[in-house]
Amino acid sequence: MRISVFSIFPEIIDSYCSVSLVGRARAAGLLDLSYTDIRSFATDRHRSVDDVPYGGGAGMVMKPEPLFSAVEATDPPRPLYLLAPWGRRFDQAFAHELSQLDGFSLLCGRYEGVDARVEDHLVDGAISLGDFVLAGGEIAALAVIEATVRLLPSVLGNPASLDEESFAGTELEYPQYTRPAVFRGMEVPEVLLGGNHAKIAKWRAEMAARRTHAHRPDLT
Repeated sequence: MRISVFSIFPEIIDSYCSVSLVGRARAAGLLDLSYTDIRSFATDRHRSVDDVPYGGGAGMVMKPEPLFSAVEATDPPRPLYLLAPWGRRFDQAFAHELSQLDGFSLLCGRYEGVDARVEDHLVDGAISLGDFVLAGGEIAALAVIEATVRLLPSVLGNPASLDEESFAGTELEYPQYTRPAVFRGMEVPEVLLGGNHAKIAKWRAEMAARRTHAHRPDLT
């Protein structure tokens, strides 16, 4: 899969995506991840990528010229998504959709946002993590990349772990335990220690339903 990211802070993307699961996917040749520094397409000596908004108001707006030039010069994989509050809410189903593509690109906004001509004529859509505000799109881009890449074939050591995790269906995942069996007087449920897989499966289904009802009833 090819993923291209446009940002004024590409080092943030590179640092995170060089380690852990995404880093291993890159090293294995399963992911071709590239970055473009938007500032390198600024035309003034200060490498300005923002300017004051027409009509007045607080803050600065990202200029259209460097953004259009960066995308047109690099011909990134499409679709190209802007990370923005008005975008489609990112969820596990969206991650699955992206994982089926040959590639896609992400444009990280900053300041008060991007010139609306970028929204209307350059990108193919937008992605939002939720109803909150970040200083820029880099953290959102990293979330999209990791959630998508871990769904690619051969990225996870045990693909079966995808089948029972949270949001794989309509419930949260059941509680998980590991060694030791007793920690500071807190014991692992006895059913998990007995080796009866039918009983374990029944317990896990019950716990998943209970956890979902308690914490995310909107999922059912």
